[in-house]
Amino acid sequence: MAEIILNVDVRDGVGTGGARAARRAGMVPGVLYGGEKAPVAIAVNERDFRKSLYTGKLLGHLVTLKYGDESQPVIARDVQFDPVSDRPLHFDLMRVDAKQTIKIDIPVHFINQDQCEAFRQGGSLEVVRHSVEVKVRADHIPEDLIVDLAGHQLGDTIRWTDLKGTKDVEPTITDRDFVIASIKTSSAAISAAADEAHDAEVAAEAAEVEATEQTATDEAAAEEDTTEG
Repeated sequence: MAEIILNVDVRDGVGTGGARAARRAGMVPGVLYGGEKAPVAIAVNERDFRKSLYTGKLLGHLVTLKYGDESQPVIARDVQFDPVSDRPLHFDLMRVDAKQTIKIDIPVHFINQDQCEAFRQGGSLEVVRHSVEVKVRADHIPEDLIVDLAGHQLGDTIRWTDLKGTKDVEPTITDRDFVIASIKTSSAAISAAADEAHDAEVAAEAAEVEATEQTATDEAAAEEDTTEG
């Protein structure tokens, strides 16, 4: 099932005071909700929570919550951090059935930018959606949705149907093939293209002049040969 297991304790104290007491004890306070049951105040060891969090497979993914001998699948929906120390301050878990279809935001990642000629031509990536809300079974949530930039050109618009990793998911937007990002032509790219066109034109003119001069030289040589003959 899930790769991550959170061993939690039920907190007796709720509210700000209870949360502070949990933090002083080296725990991260949280709330378990959903599943038509009352919310439960919980806490997890901060060190263990950090290890799970930094795997990148906690937030927005199916994990197993354990309390004593009991266990159940949950989704980590939100984590709040201290703005200065970046210490996790609070988290929310949602009860789910592993085969239940849920709505969740999946991050979009862009790969192979170094293989996209458009960026070497001065283009820039304009991201419209950094994540996409989808409907997916809780045990089939993908790590991310991928945009492969290799081969894209200036002016391209990248849409939902261009994404990779969408096999088991369905977007909540269904009335159109919505935009994820686009590759814009920057003023630098326009200037570079104009310079390139100008250089090509100058080169063509120079080649034409050289060819004309060579023709004239050849004709003069031929006439001289005729006269001498």
